[in-house]
Amino acid sequence: MGSSVDHQFALPSPPIDSVSKVQYSPTNPNQLLVSSWDTTVKLYDVGDDAAGSRMSEQKCKFDHRAAVLACCFSDAEHGFSGGLDTTVRYLDFGNEKTNVVGSHSDAVSSMVYSKDLNALISASWDRTLRLFDPRAPTPEQSSHENPERIYHIDLVNNTLVVAMASRLFHIYDVRNMKEPSQQRESSLKYMTRSLACMLNGEGTTCTISLEGRLITSNTVGYATASVEGRIAVEYFDPSPEAQEKKYAFKCHRQTIDGVDHVWPVNALAFHPIYNTFASAGSDGTVSVWDHKIKKRLRQYPKFNNPVSSIAFNCDGSKLAIASCYTWDEGEQGARVERERPQVWIKSVGPEVKPKDWQG
Repeated sequence: MGSSVDHQFALPSPPIDSVSKVQYSPTNPNQLLVSSWDTTVKLYDVGDDAAGSRMSEQKCKFDHRAAVLACCFSDAEHGFSGGLDTTVRYLDFGNEKTNVVGSHSDAVSSMVYSKDLNALISASWDRTLRLFDPRAPTPEQSSHENPERIYHIDLVNNTLVVAMASRLFHIYDVRNMKEPSQQRESSLKYMTRSLACMLNGEGTTCTISLEGRLITSNTVGYATASVEGRIAVEYFDPSPEAQEKKYAFKCHRQTIDGVDHVWPVNALAFHPIYNTFASAGSDGTVSVWDHKIKKRLRQYPKFNNPVSSIAFNCDGSKLAIASCYTWDEGEQGARVERERPQVWIKSVGPEVKPKDWQG
């Protein structure tokens, strides 16, 4: 049974090592995938434990040969995972079996599923993006070289953002992966720790012409964060007018006994309805931001451990929060006695809604 704390509860049977990713289903608000350094991926049916009406349960578990760094859904019955064993695995929730559909030559660091392409896009420290269709006789459809190790990718409609080492970013139209439509350098001085694409809450279509190619989506940009307690809000439109609107701000910082403490921002997640976003840090806090008015809307009570990953569910009613050691202090920090890893489910309300929301 999960324990209720301020309209939140902990999932049963959490991973026994640090959580790398929490990811909700894009169609079912109660399906949650959790990948971990304990070499497992778990599928949960998230209930309403805080209210006591329907309990959460672990539905199935999948094993890798090494730590799992990434996971995502393809549909209600299937998903994908990847990690340090370099394999890309197709997960069948119905029979709790996995099928290796391909591999990279180094760790799989991030992945997203494109409904339009009916394909998985996986990213790796081997500097490649690879597309997989598990239904095809040869699942790997294509491979695309990048200049640096890839840490994070995110996708909205046909726009793929790729965050790499050396603070490099590439933006692709997934319908034309031969080369990126834009190449950028991060607005932040330090290593990229997290990335999330924003949805345009007004439903406006943004059409960008780049060297004769069109990118059309209802997105306007993305947020990225660094190890140095800072978030940047960026826009896809390369015009000077749009680029003048980008900005960065400090967060997940605290002054203790006159000393400034700065923590990495480990995760970002946009709300699927309101277009506000949440950030999570190694300080153990989760904050909600309205990027349009450049203000924080809410900071939730602090967790006992750093927060490694967060995700809103598809109807925006819940926020999954993974609380665990994030190895910022290396082996020495791991020897400190601390609370075991937990995945918390928080019910969210008006605090995530912009003050001027008209919906």
